[in-house]
This record gives sequence, structure tokens and C-alpha cells, in this order.
Amino acid sequence: MFTGIVTAIGTVTSAQQQGDLRLVIASPLDARGIAIGASIACAGVCLTVVERGALDADEHDGNTAWFAVDVSAETTSRTARGTWAEGARLNLEPSLKIGDELGGHIVTGHVDAVGKVADWQLEGGSTRLTIAAPAELAPFIAAKGSITINGVSLTVNSVEDQPDGAVHFGLNIIPHTADVTTLDELGQGDEVNLEIDTIARYLQRMEALRS
Repeated sequence: MFTGIVTAIGTVTSAQQQGDLRLVIASPLDARGIAIGASIACAGVCLTVVERGALDADEHDGNTAWFAVDVSAETTSRTARGTWAEGARLNLEPSLKIGDELGGHIVTGHVDAVGKVADWQLEGGSTRLTIAAPAELAPFIAAKGSITINGVSLTVNSVEDQPDGAVHFGLNIIPHTADVTTLDELGQGDEVNLEIDTIARYLQRMEALRS
């Protein structure tokens, strides 16, 4: 379980097909705090650490640790294009511990769908993003509700239902969020990993059974 509050940005240094896709990710996380079998959300996807080690920060752009994860074909088929390519930068969040602050919202690390950046505009000091999401997510997205974009917990500012059943929703990325995540790298047409709010998921299921 996660909160959608990114604690570091990692870089994919190796991506090799070994049955599953084996990734090696360099990061500024403390190597001593990364356990084999631990869960780390990478661009919003819960992955399991299978190897890890320390790096010399002076030789690796400030990164102090590396860890390896296996990404299944199921996961690669359901996540945004380019997420797992060598050189890709990933939002990282270790799993929530009892007593940790729940600064975002409850996030499972299971991607529900891939969205696309439909519009990108500067708005004051922030960036206004409009994300196009598929029809199956429309019942779960509401103004002032929460959604996870590439592992980042964000508040939905506006919702526009489309004639084909799909939905466009607006988000504001404040400068701090842009600085500490990869969201400032998004451009028109880029794909993003979406996870709906867990509470919205259960409420929709209850409503479906009631009717």
C-alpha cells in the first residue's frame, strides 16, 4: 500500500528480457533501507525488489543505490509506453509503514488504465494538465476527488464527459510537485499510468449492486 507521495526519482539503467522484463533502477534511496522482497511503487506500479546494492553517489549523478525488479508481460501491456525503457525516469515510493503519514490518499500500485495528455497549459505558476481517460474509468473520476498519475496522488479539478463515453479531467501541477516528480516532463499526447481512488471503486460497486 502507498500514498502517492513520491519520495525519489529513479532511472532505469538496464532493461533486459529474461522471461519477464528485468529492470535495474538507480535511485537516491538509502540502500540499507531496501530489502529483498520489499514493494516499491515505480511510476505508479507496485513492483518487488529481487536484488539491490549500493552505488558511489559521486560516480552516479547522486544516486546512492540500485535495485532490480521483474516486470511481467501483463504489466508491460497495461502500462504507458516508454515507462520501462532504458533511461526512463520513474517516480518512486516505498510501501507505507504503520505510523507513516498518509499525506496523499490510499494507493494500491495497480494501474487501472492508460490515459493520455490531451492538453498542457501554463496557468499562473502551475501547469494545467488535461488527461483523456477511457470510458471504463469515467464512473470513478469526480471533481475534487483523488487520482494517481504515474504514482503521484493528485486532486481532480474538473471533469468533462465525452460523447463517446470517455472522460477528460483537469489537474493543476504546482511547482513543488513538478520539481520532485517526473510530471514536468509530460507533453501533449504522452501516455500516463492511471489508478482510480480505492474508495470510489467500492462506492461504484455498492451502487451497481443497489440498482
